[in-house]
Amino acid sequence: MKQDYYEILGISKGATTAEIKKAYRKKAIEFHPDKNPGDEKAEEMFKKAAEAYEVLSDPNKRSRYDQFGHQAFEGGGFGGGGMNMEDIFSQFGDIFGGAFGGGGFGGFSGFGGGRRTVKGSNLRIRVQLTLEEIANGVEKKIKVKRKKVAQGTTYTTCGTCNGQGQVTRIQNTILGRMQTSATCSTCGGSGQVIEKKPANADAQGMLVSEETVSIKIPAGVVDGMQLKVSGKGNDAPGNGIAGDLLVAIEEKPHPTLQREGDNLHYDLYISFSEAALGASKEIDTVTGKVRIKIESGTQSGKILRLRSKGIPSVNGYGAGDLLVHINVWTPKSLSKEQREFFEKMEKDDHFQPKPEKEDKSFFEKVKDMFS
Repeated sequence: MKQDYYEILGISKGATTAEIKKAYRKKAIEFHPDKNPGDEKAEEMFKKAAEAYEVLSDPNKRSRYDQFGHQAFEGGGFGGGGMNMEDIFSQFGDIFGGAFGGGGFGGFSGFGGGRRTVKGSNLRIRVQLTLEEIANGVEKKIKVKRKKVAQGTTYTTCGTCNGQGQVTRIQNTILGRMQTSATCSTCGGSGQVIEKKPANADAQGMLVSEETVSIKIPAGVVDGMQLKVSGKGNDAPGNGIAGDLLVAIEEKPHPTLQREGDNLHYDLYISFSEAALGASKEIDTVTGKVRIKIESGTQSGKILRLRSKGIPSVNGYGAGDLLVHINVWTPKSLSKEQREFFEKMEKDDHFQPKPEKEDKSFFEKVKDMFS
């Protein structure tokens, strides 16, 4: 049967967050492996304290534990003592910071110490896309200049850290003798230094070369979104891993369509006669042109909604709509005959404004757009 988490930390069930943290820090110092080398019981208590703190420091997990006990985490989470030393040191660096020389995993002897993997620097580019490309998804081939390990470059074990990537020191503190580790300044933590390199390579044995990278861009991306192409940044020296290529999306303006989230807006101008008699008009969409019907008696400001003719959701949840805004164009100049016609029609009862309920105000139409 697993030991009670409150009992492990030596606190009551009503303990505050600060009291939980203080109790855990005390237990962590007491049972830390560097203070108890080779003591399996101390190591086990160190793990138990970390497991207890992980649950009790989280309000949601603590509530579940108080209600269901250890059964709340069976079948997943920490049931069965699943935490390892890497989990502990990576998740609770804030607790160990200062007392154990930085608190990061790898800074503790016997538990993950040794050479760390060095990653090359990331590269950043911008890619311009049309609305059509955004709507359908696209694959772009981009030329990228990136640093790569030059052919003929060889590495050897770092003499400063003996290939460990870290330099360890023993310090006397109020808690006793503590072992701390820091990244080796000679090799930068890789554990290797250059043995030989071509004359035209830089100090790290790198050369800049141009490479064509294929970037698959999903449908629905938005301006400013950043995509990542793993391993297409700069190489790392030695046996490190390459950095990533970060791709920032830039949306090109469209000549007739305006984007708003996943919806698109189109301004359609029609004449008096088309509004009165009705018409068939061709408009732009991101998948090509479509023809729509304008009913007779259409009023200026009417909005036609074309379902799913907008931009697909980048998360795969359907597509937005295309909203067609009808604008009845008023002539700015009239001939003598045209003026006489409108002067006559001005007195005609059919030309007098008689808005009905369906002829909503502009404000009501805007509300409908977002309903």
